Amino acid sequence: MELTPDKVALVHRVVADPGPDPALVYHTDADYGAAVEQILASHPNGEDIWIFAYGSLIWKPEVNPIEERIGTVQGWHRSFCLSLTRWRGTQDQPGLMMALDRGGQCKGVAYRLTGATAQAQLNKLFRREMGAKPPTNMPRWLTVAIGGQSVRAIAFVANRNGRGYTGKLSLEMTAERLSRACGHWGSGAEYLYNTVVHLEKRGIRDRYLWHLQRLVAAQIDAAF
Repeated sequence: MELTPDKVALVHRVVADPGPDPALVYHTDADYGAAVEQILASHPNGEDIWIFAYGSLIWKPEVNPIEERIGTVQGWHRSFCLSLTRWRGTQDQPGLMMALDRGGQCKGVAYRLTGATAQAQLNKLFRREMGAKPPTNMPRWLTVAIGGQSVRAIAFVANRNGRGYTGKLSLEMTAERLSRACGHWGSGAEYLYNTVVHLEKRGIRDRYLWHLQRLVAAQIDAAF
């Protein structure tokens, strides 16, 4: 793997949190509660719930699963298609966040949450994944193949009508932004590194991310 911790450290810098953008409208407590109620409306009350993780939820989970399985979704793929001007980027040097976008397939991690605590855990998760309105990252039910069975799971997918959606960027442009951007949560290079490493630990090699880490490593080498 060309992208190493030493190279990731070169991109890191201390960045103050600029706080919420005054030009944006953010979700309220009532909004989050309503979003959770809406997603659960089609789910049997009290039953366990699956969450499909494909990026940072794998290495920085916001939930406490009682089971973890490898699963695949059809019709969606990983894509750095959401622009960030906070968290892992700034207004001057926007970063990128990964989401599921339409087309292809994605192999990731399915987490099972106990029905007794699912609503509270989802409320916490939604607060992490959704900020300003309209959200660039939206929850929806997807079908996940796990072994020989199919289960419904909640995953966060790109909202193509969201203000942060970039569309499909070239690998070179994506690598350039990830190799430079850093916010108060860390850098885009760190985000990519952690995702690739934790997928590899589970025997998952995503060709898109594997190619991207090589390009990011090369960009860092050229810059430093």
